Amino acid sequence: MRVVFFGTPQFAVPSLQHLLTHPQFDVLGVVTQPDKRRGRGNQVTPGAVKLVAAAANLPIWQPHKLKNTPEILAQLRQLQADAFIVVAYGQILSQEVLDLPHLGCINCHGSLLPKYRGAAPIQWSLYHGELETGVTTMLMDAGMDTGPMLLKSYYPIQLLDHSQDVAAALSALGANLLIETLLKLQQREVQPIPQDSSQATYAALIRKQDFELDWSRTAIQFHNQVRGFFPNCVTLFRGASLKIIATAPLGADYWSHLPPEMQALAANWPSQLFSSSGSPGEVLGIAKELGPIVQTGQGAILLREVQLAGKRRQSGWDFANGVHLMGGEVLGM
Repeated sequence: MRVVFFGTPQFAVPSLQHLLTHPQFDVLGVVTQPDKRRGRGNQVTPGAVKLVAAAANLPIWQPHKLKNTPEILAQLRQLQADAFIVVAYGQILSQEVLDLPHLGCINCHGSLLPKYRGAAPIQWSLYHGELETGVTTMLMDAGMDTGPMLLKSYYPIQLLDHSQDVAAALSALGANLLIETLLKLQQREVQPIPQDSSQATYAALIRKQDFELDWSRTAIQFHNQVRGFFPNCVTLFRGASLKIIATAPLGADYWSHLPPEMQALAANWPSQLFSSSGSPGEVLGIAKELGPIVQTGQGAILLREVQLAGKRRQSGWDFANGVHLMGGEVLGM
């Protein structure tokens, strides 16, 4: 099968690598987003897919807007590809592009469609506390993740998983599902299934204000925001910015989902501490070797990892010792 690959970030890399190493696929070239300024040095840096494509000596196209680049469209048309494979490319494809390959454009999306259509499905599925997610392959149409579905693969979400953990797992899962989908399409062993749009939800682009933490939310809501938008959520501490990198909700509903060292808190600390014994943001105590236990609007939360402005990430325990954190101090002010 002759294919052109469309993708940009690390999430798409395993899919491209699987296609490159599989004997039944001929990757004709890669379409990826233009190089961008990234990192602290603000250096112009290629995306992860481009690096893999360059190492494989593939033709690479990087249009700012593919539909406005007729010379690239002409080259893609001349390739006579069987399929265009799209994984986290970052642009909406016009109908003209969708009509070019013989079998169509096949997308691998990081959710169980029709839930979480859009740009950030993994982050929002964690934010909303989903217990399961997965990947869906589909035939693309002109809408935003609205095309008929082909195959799905499922992934259970654990309480302490964050968005990068889940993205890495779904990236590998999707690469395998994509190969299975293409082979079955070629043999006509899979039937496209229309999505039920009445069940659709949307995963919008993440905005800066989505990173702002509110201590009046419940412990599980607070935790889901931190892990969904990992590692960028922020609060105030002594008038300066403090990133909350990793947390754990505490209490009877969560002990069985936590590692043994955190479960031990149930025996070593008063049970009422994990319900409502302080004001939102108030430090209730410091758990030895673990970190601060902080009151939320409902329930308490353990700060497992944080980052002070201008400093490196550190464990909650090291943070508490380094700043001489005391019970009764209030975060978010």
